[in-house]
Amino acid sequence: MNEERYILFDQYLQGELTIEERNSFEKQVSENEEFAAEFRTFKEVLAQLDNKFGYEQEREAFKENLSAISDKHFNKERPKVVLMRPWYYAAAASVAILFGLFFFDYHQNPSFNDYNHPGQAHFTERSNTNADLIEAEKTFNNRKFKEAIPFFEAVLKNKKTAEVQYYYGVSLLQANQYKKAETVFNELKSGSAVFKDKSLWNLALIKLKQKDYNGCKHILQTISQEYEDYDEVQELLRALD
Repeated sequence: MNEERYILFDQYLQGELTIEERNSFEKQVSENEEFAAEFRTFKEVLAQLDNKFGYEQEREAFKENLSAISDKHFNKERPKVVLMRPWYYAAAASVAILFGLFFFDYHQNPSFNDYNHPGQAHFTERSNTNADLIEAEKTFNNRKFKEAIPFFEAVLKNKKTAEVQYYYGVSLLQANQYKKAETVFNELKSGSAVFKDKSLWNLALIKLKQKDYNGCKHILQTISQEYEDYDEVQELLRALD
């Protein structure tokens, strides 16, 4: 579920973010296509609500009831009671249904974010004299995947190991550089027994992130039952059925 993300969208649209938060938000929109797509969908739903509830009093009733629904969902405080005249009830019901779709994610297709676990990089061949490898590990573990990519490329230029190659591929996936990521994981699955199933899993995630659900399912079915996270493979397969 992405409750925090939808509230962030609303805070941005209402001008409630600080300058730093606003800059960070806009950077995500420009660099993360999935984030940008969800933001566009959120704005479209709000526009539909605005068209449906055109009068100012109705919009205010909508805002108050959305606040109450949100408070109740997050258990932050006892939800406030909003008194409405009878003609507000239909509007409140529509709000609950539409935003229930957001808060509880009632779509049939699984979300990439639910299965995205990049992990932490701790390189076994790390050397204190290899500055690029140190920076690659640090930026990766700080979730600055786009910044980590050139450090990984510098390391791989001098010495290609399956371990470094794997985390390079993960960084590419996180940065939405799908073609490069596919090239890395296809090479790994063919040449490294240790990283074969992990590479297949990430190839499936690339398809999932691009909403190619059939492609994702096809790759998942090739993963060995000996894979350490095979229970998650099965879970995703069930979600795709």
